[in-house]
Amino acid sequence: MTSTHVRVLGVIPARLASTRLPRKVLRAVAGRPLLAWVYDAAKACPGLDDVVIAADSPEVQQVCRENGWPCILTSPDLPSGTDRLFAVSQQRHAEIYVNVQGDEPLLHPQHITAILAPFADPHVEVTTLKVRCTPENITNPNAVKVVTAADGRALYFSRATIPYNRDPAQAASAIYWKHLGLYAYRRAALARFAALVPSELELTERLEQLRLLENGIALYVAETPHDTIGVDTEEDLLRVEHLLSNRRT
Repeated sequence: MTSTHVRVLGVIPARLASTRLPRKVLRAVAGRPLLAWVYDAAKACPGLDDVVIAADSPEVQQVCRENGWPCILTSPDLPSGTDRLFAVSQQRHAEIYVNVQGDEPLLHPQHITAILAPFADPHVEVTTLKVRCTPENITNPNAVKVVTAADGRALYFSRATIPYNRDPAQAASAIYWKHLGLYAYRRAALARFAALVPSELELTERLEQLRLLENGIALYVAETPHDTIGVDTEEDLLRVEHLLSNRRT
């Protein structure tokens, strides 16, 4: 694998041993592996100087080799996608690493533009994205919610419905934000994350970003109007297949 320095490297953690939907990165979607759609979407983002797949198994690595996709084989024992990102950083040098989840085939170039914008402030170390939460997702635990401070700093992420609306009469005015699972890290912040053990809240909610919050590392959340569908269930797979099939016709 080349060691060429780039400013922004997109990394796609491709975990075959997914717990909620096993082998999802290689599941066929509109005639192609899910991973193919994610890789093509990432390559279409001009904000990424290069893209590499972080595989967790020789099987995924072989699929990458057959398709000519740059790939680094990482340990299957790594506990999170960000740990896999750090493993890649030990072989590929970049100023900023963007974690493009391996189940996000609807990635849009504007997602990358938005997630990189906060780095104009040299004090920003880690960024992520949010989109207005649709009514059906407000109580859906698979749609992670986020609440932020006035400056965009994340206060908390949860599978629960946050904020809690105490006054039902004001329900129409309550605003909920869905977290999109893309992250961008400065190199030093990524190394700090990797040195931390999984935290109590992270293990409770099964949300790796809580490891950062529990250890005082700020995440800044940029807003985007473009929602995505992270493929976690069979239903998600069918929804994505429908959208991508229509896109090809």
